[in-house]
Amino acid sequence: MPKPQPQSTMPEAERAILVGIELGRSEWPLCESLAELGRLAHTAGAEVVSTVTQQLSRPKSRTLIGRGKAEELARLACSLEADVVIFDDELTPSQQGNLERIIGRSTKVIDRTALILDIFGRHAKTHEGRLQVQLAQLQYLLPRLKGMWGHLVSEQARGGIGGRFGQGESQLEIDRRLVRDRISSLKRELTELDKHRAVQSKARWDSGIFRVALVGYTNAGKSMLLNRLTGAGVYVKDELFATLDPTTRTLELEAGRKITITDTVGFIQKLPTTLVESFNSTLAEARAADLILKVVDASDPNREKQLVAVDEVLDRIGASGIPFVAVYNKCDLLDEASYSALATSHPDAILISALEGTGLQGLRYRIAQRAAQDDTTLTALIPYREGFLQRVVHERCQIMHEQYLPEGLLVTARVPVRVAAMFKPHLHESEPADPQ
Repeated sequence: MPKPQPQSTMPEAERAILVGIELGRSEWPLCESLAELGRLAHTAGAEVVSTVTQQLSRPKSRTLIGRGKAEELARLACSLEADVVIFDDELTPSQQGNLERIIGRSTKVIDRTALILDIFGRHAKTHEGRLQVQLAQLQYLLPRLKGMWGHLVSEQARGGIGGRFGQGESQLEIDRRLVRDRISSLKRELTELDKHRAVQSKARWDSGIFRVALVGYTNAGKSMLLNRLTGAGVYVKDELFATLDPTTRTLELEAGRKITITDTVGFIQKLPTTLVESFNSTLAEARAADLILKVVDASDPNREKQLVAVDEVLDRIGASGIPFVAVYNKCDLLDEASYSALATSHPDAILISALEGTGLQGLRYRIAQRAAQDDTTLTALIPYREGFLQRVVHERCQIMHEQYLPEGLLVTARVPVRVAAMFKPHLHESEPADPQ
């Protein structure tokens, strides 16, 4: 008898149709935006089976696309046995409801925002990350609740037994109240976590630690760069939004000075407003940084547009005024001519390959240069009983000269301006003597 073949336990990929409209006003060509939407769908575990586009002067109020195109989409979804139709632009609750009625309830109708929220829900690992995603999902869901109970409302309208009690409207109001209560609860919990994060941030500020934040378009290689610089061991995968939760690690510069570097959530074009609001406390890591490294995928033809999208989000969270360094990653994928052209057109940028480890020495030097920019040079005699202050010298400062004397440590160092006041009681006018 033939041996039974093992059955796959992997869930079957949903069949997806992508839909986009060409309005002629976007900086992103429709084909490129839909290609990115396809990558998002793949990240969510779907298989794209078709793409539908329409050129319009303005979106249609009832169905976003034209009525005839919507009916054509319904026939296509039926013939291809599609499980989900994904719109590249955000749908209003009424547009989504109208499209569901035309296409049929057996096929889900969602938009880019819902797709991104689904991916965030899959990838959030920390407690705070899950709370932030749940808040964004519920804020997106609340105005869309009405359609979910439409079948009960229609039964009520027909009259007959049970038609007098208004089950649909009652259940709808109950659900709305439950969702609002949960949103309020999540906001309170996130506010408490935000306060805790603010205390930690203030402690880092008071300690004089120089803080660097990695920001950039999703899949630009921020996590791999963090791993290369600090050995953080952050999860890395070639997909959009592979990591969501911020990770902070210590980086020791050449002169022995220690700084912190934080990997933040990746950005994307058309990033939902609800996500920016929900991830406010996480994005605060970028807002509180002394230096931002804008990580760009040098091999992506849309790299400059992606950089604009990153700048837009930084502006929305109030971080646009922070000093930054543009870091073009994945330069190993460029040919020699492209590499030279990029270096010429962006002379102030750092060109690296986090995968191969090239260019990192120059990046470390630029970070160290910026970290020491506001430092002041001083000489202090620190008593041995001041163990904390001696630790600050060795971890936060660039030591130029040190000498151990009977009364304490005599040191000349470049000191961050934020901690210089700590050394005031121990300032020493003479220079340390050369050791014999």
